[in-house]
Amino acid sequence: MIQPLVRASKPRLWVCSNCLLRRTTPSPLLRQQRRRFTGFTAQAPKPLTSSIPVTHDNGGAKHDDSLLRSIFDSPETWKQFSGDKHGRNVGLFRNAYLTSPHGFLDFAQVSLGKARALVDKVLNAQTLDEYRAIVRHLDRLSDILCRVLDMADFVRVTHPDQATQRTASVAWDMMYEYMNQLNTMTGLYDQLVKAMDNPEVSSTWSEEERMVAEVLKLDFAKSAVHLPKDARDKFVHLSSAISQTGTNFIQHMEPKVPYSTIEKSRMMGMDPVEVKRMTSMGKVYVQTLSPQASIALRTVRDDQARYQLFMASRTASRRTIHTLEELMLLRGESAKLSGFESYGHLVLHDRMMASTPESVRQFLQALAENTRPQAQQEVADLTAAKRAFKGQDNVTLEAWDKDFYAESIRQAIKSRQKREDLSSYFSLGTVMQGLSRIFNRLYGIRFVPREPMPGETWHPDVRRLDVVSDVEGHVAVLYCDLFYRPLKSPNPAHFTLRCSRELSPQELAETEHTQAENPDVLIPTFESPEFAANDGMAYSRSEDGTIKQLPTIALVCDFPQQAHNRPALLSFFQLETLFHEMGHAIHSILARTSFQNVSGTRCATDLAELPSTLMEYFAADPSVLALFARHYETDNPLPYEWVDNKIREARRFEALDTENQIILAMLDQELHSSKAMQGHIDSTEIFHNLQKQFSTAPPDPQGTAWQGFFGHLVGYGSTYYSYLFDRVLAQRVWNVVFKAGEGGAALQRENGERLKENLLKWGGSRDPWHCLAGALKDERLEGGGEKAMKLVGSWGGQRGAKSN
Repeated sequence: MIQPLVRASKPRLWVCSNCLLRRTTPSPLLRQQRRRFTGFTAQAPKPLTSSIPVTHDNGGAKHDDSLLRSIFDSPETWKQFSGDKHGRNVGLFRNAYLTSPHGFLDFAQVSLGKARALVDKVLNAQTLDEYRAIVRHLDRLSDILCRVLDMADFVRVTHPDQATQRTASVAWDMMYEYMNQLNTMTGLYDQLVKAMDNPEVSSTWSEEERMVAEVLKLDFAKSAVHLPKDARDKFVHLSSAISQTGTNFIQHMEPKVPYSTIEKSRMMGMDPVEVKRMTSMGKVYVQTLSPQASIALRTVRDDQARYQLFMASRTASRRTIHTLEELMLLRGESAKLSGFESYGHLVLHDRMMASTPESVRQFLQALAENTRPQAQQEVADLTAAKRAFKGQDNVTLEAWDKDFYAESIRQAIKSRQKREDLSSYFSLGTVMQGLSRIFNRLYGIRFVPREPMPGETWHPDVRRLDVVSDVEGHVAVLYCDLFYRPLKSPNPAHFTLRCSRELSPQELAETEHTQAENPDVLIPTFESPEFAANDGMAYSRSEDGTIKQLPTIALVCDFPQQAHNRPALLSFFQLETLFHEMGHAIHSILARTSFQNVSGTRCATDLAELPSTLMEYFAADPSVLALFARHYETDNPLPYEWVDNKIREARRFEALDTENQIILAMLDQELHSSKAMQGHIDSTEIFHNLQKQFSTAPPDPQGTAWQGFFGHLVGYGSTYYSYLFDRVLAQRVWNVVFKAGEGGAALQRENGERLKENLLKWGGSRDPWHCLAGALKDERLEGGGEKAMKLVGSWGGQRGAKSN
């Protein structure tokens, strides 16, 4: 069943894994006053005339490139370009239902009617043709629900108007409740299995259609719909308990010691202003889980003070540990009920490249072995720094020393370099211009600024870009909400508001009956069945007449606004962040499949971060930076050695950081192993044993229990390894496909086409191991399995390192 409150929800029935992964405890920001959104007054609907996007021929490419920079760097240009906002409201995202806050409720109501009609079709299927259409019907059912859920989820956390947030939340809840009903419908599962088991039906399906069928069947199995009623009822109860326990763990996470009391004289090395702020009656009070505690561990010279701060920051309360272990036991019980050996087996069985916990272990152990030599060198460097600082040759490195001496080495590196202002070369406009140029060179697509229509965007700062292909024309819509504003979430994110999907002739014909089937809802009048089938949003028509809804994407960041006639300037870290999020967007744009369940980022969960992580390599490549990075005033090119210095400083202790992530991924696997099905689990013992076995750095002392602060265990249960896995894969793709950028290979079209044709364009519609083997031209990866996972682990190491 769907777990309603926490990110622990893995892919469930009818909605892709991304839709509800964002389901968390409601943010307090949502309850605060927001800027009011102006809807439009209820009038008789006029025909919606949002035309098919204009053709952007190559003759205007130079103008589009220049304009792209200007609309992000010049508020005046944007004001002039965005035009008159007093015309007719076309609806949020050009969805004709969303012209007012109440529109979300109408949209949800109409969508529920369409969903119920599809459910009836599937349940009543009898003929061969009806069974052949089942996968398409179920995929459309998923799309109908996702259309509401994806937009409502985005709006309720991003839109500045409180009334719109509230109605979006109500619409979300309406669709979510209906999904829970679908999860209990054994008839849908039975009909799907009948269709899959009948060769006269399944032999007529495309490769993509068969993949969607398998995805849906797995989702059914994970919801326990195939179990007897008593077992299903117990599964529902366990799911609810898991959800609540996960929420409790996150909300009530606490340290054993809330703050440390330290003599002021022992705080030498830390900013004295900060120390004074925390001082009372000659004592310094440092809150355990605060930024100040982290800063103190990096700067305070006194060993005893750092030891005290370290012990406090690495020890969760007994209640927190108990809640964590209770969550693990509940998950184990749920997996056992579903017929799996462990919760890890249950999760990895579903659309994961790893497939089994043993495969994950093979990957992590190979990666640990590959990382160890560099980690040992980094520990030797830290030890040497401590001996130099102490003036003694017989001292050893302790766990509470690592951050302090790592910081001292970094500061020494900085002191040898002149002050370099990288941000002056990264105005937001030039970076967006650069991204468009990169994608044009690699994939033949570019960003074209498009004037937003009245009511189309949720804030005046939001820019709309059309994504245009030199072969296929308009292929996607991209909304960029990139500037800081009060109460806006500071977390960068990529949202797929609508996925690619082929619209059938039957869907177009159905639009004539929408008003009659919804007498209580004011249905917009559309100028064509195509717009009606897509709620007024963008679509494409290919030469063979195939009609697809276009991917509609929102990128949200929190970059500083322009000030004093100066454009928004990004730090190198912010540049990497934007490149990362755009990597997700390009995956959604290029993978325009016929079925929404496998479009874009709806792929294997442990492959989803590959395109985004890969883009971070482009952000550091000299030929890529030369394409756009110029001083916003002088137009001088960026000296690449400045970037090189920044990267070397940031990655100075990358091996130790990687080793720590490996241990956390191993902890995730152990806590979700069969150990959690024995009625008791000691998470502290497991964590300490893993550190002793795999950590090159000094392990945590006895008495600590850091795992109680590992909040990712809730949202990424048994899949935390994915971050490391995709990081290694991205490194490999960069080295092999793009030849580590040598000789300008990062911008060569043939390399971009190689990645697109073998991997990106398939989304989740093809076996990911087959896609990866094709992109890398490495037959050893075909079929995946433990050997393939071990091979990938052996590729890991320092970024840029070559391996066989």
